[in-house]
Amino acid sequence: MKILSPKWIFIKGDIMGRLEAKRINNHTYYYYSEWGWKDGKCRRLLQKYLGKPETILKAVKGKPPTPAYAEVFEWGLSSALWQECKGAQVIEIIDELCPKRSQGLSTGQYIALAGINRAMSAVSKASMWEWFSQTVLLRYFPQASKAALTSQRFWDHMDKINAKTAINIWKRILSAVVEREKIDLSSVSYDGTNFYTFIDTFNARCHIAKRGKNKQGRCNLRQVSYALFCSSDNHIPIYYDTYDGNRNDAKQFPLMLSRFHAFLEKLAGKPCDVPNTTLIFDKGNNSADNFGLLDSTELKFVGSVKLDEHKDLATILNDDDRFVPCTCPELEKVKAYRTQKVVYGKERTLVVTYNQNLFTAKYLTLQNDISHALSKLAKLQDKLEDRRNGIIKGGKTPSLASVQKQCNQFLSRQHLKRIVTVDISKDAQEIPKLNYQVDTKALDNICNTYLGKNILLTNQAEWENERIIRAYRSQFIIEDVFKEMKDRNEGSWWPLCHWTDSKIRVHALYCTIALLLRALTLRRVRQAGIIISLKRLLKALRDIREVIAVYPQKSKQKKEQRQTTLTKLSELQQKVLRVLGIKHDSSVLG
Repeated sequence: MKILSPKWIFIKGDIMGRLEAKRINNHTYYYYSEWGWKDGKCRRLLQKYLGKPETILKAVKGKPPTPAYAEVFEWGLSSALWQECKGAQVIEIIDELCPKRSQGLSTGQYIALAGINRAMSAVSKASMWEWFSQTVLLRYFPQASKAALTSQRFWDHMDKINAKTAINIWKRILSAVVEREKIDLSSVSYDGTNFYTFIDTFNARCHIAKRGKNKQGRCNLRQVSYALFCSSDNHIPIYYDTYDGNRNDAKQFPLMLSRFHAFLEKLAGKPCDVPNTTLIFDKGNNSADNFGLLDSTELKFVGSVKLDEHKDLATILNDDDRFVPCTCPELEKVKAYRTQKVVYGKERTLVVTYNQNLFTAKYLTLQNDISHALSKLAKLQDKLEDRRNGIIKGGKTPSLASVQKQCNQFLSRQHLKRIVTVDISKDAQEIPKLNYQVDTKALDNICNTYLGKNILLTNQAEWENERIIRAYRSQFIIEDVFKEMKDRNEGSWWPLCHWTDSKIRVHALYCTIALLLRALTLRRVRQAGIIISLKRLLKALRDIREVIAVYPQKSKQKKEQRQTTLTKLSELQQKVLRVLGIKHDSSVLG
């Protein structure tokens, strides 16, 4: 090797930079070096290989070396959810309650991975490695491997969590989150839903999955019921439970109420020192016993009652002078009438509301129901006439009871039996004769009274009407949560590939953790003034990818060169990352 005359190219402070050419095996190679004073002598502080003259020329002309291949990882959403998972101390809390020897992934890491997966892109346990290996979570779980993320390994660790431990894990996680994030518990919505399963009818190992009235119309399948208390503060799940699929919501409500009340006491730190929380629930949970329990716990609440249970209020004309228009912009076209009345054994405040937008929707629905019912009645009437005229001869002649049963089915929708009058009689041939008509007076009466109304019930007597109405409207939050859980693209619940009670309860735990991670991420973004839906936020983060360009390994290089960057960010993505405080470190390679 022969060193040719160096060329000094700059002097910056005490640092001198120069270009050096070295002759090796009749080939010239160029290096950049920096020199400075060290221990009283001029020493080389840095040397960087630049390449042959043709390589330098190629770089100057703007033709960078071609990578051998590129690796692409999901970066945005997994980084955001991992950040929330660390903040909520999910792994630490679970490992404390479910310890195991230090070998491989811990129980907390398995549940955290399952929760993050459910919040990102729910897959079965058999597909976990395929999903995991395409995210930057690889660098946060260095012990994870294809062998470690099999279905059996997940099941082994899920078996370490029994029903009581699962609830205790959630209580610990949520208590820490509420304290750290200062979650507003002044308004909490409650509701229950159910999820159908494909668990075999003769599977005797599963007792929680039972047939019942499924809210998605799959009554032929065994289902699991799920109850949730959700804060109006950006969809934060507060408390949850799973129970038998055939259990009625109203019967489950007192049990859930007692558990939630005890949880609130624990959050407050003192027995009977419950935070100032108003519980919001729908009329499906109404019963005298349930309201008696509410009174005994002294919980504030806002609910509703059925119109037919209070006909004196339901039949007040929509244009009655007692209705007072609401003044706040979000309650435009809403009027309210306030009164006191004994309901479920105690005098309570009732607010009768009339909403013009609700009236329009209900009126159009009613007209559509009337049209369908009249069409079916007309077809039945024609069939009876055809039999009377001898056009239809075969089969058994319908009886009065069978015709009446069909008419009842046609008029099963709300209000139809009051609006459409039906007369069934027999002629000389003993063939039923059907006559029907629309009672226009009844239709007008229903339109002027029932349509557009709701009757709200509360013990918050000091609240103004508008505040009571806004509180009840927040019930849509928990309904949206259930829609998101059941969404086949963004949902967190499906697929449910477990068939024992213990694993179904753990499944509910990490699905609720997924709800929490999503909600905390959305809360931070909205608090920064970015008003965005959860679905749009998830898409914006999911579309941020990390791309690692891998270059061919050169001679005498110990490993291949890698260069990492992110895909081009939109303005929204830049804002979201800035709000969440997530930065891409190009020095950390997957």
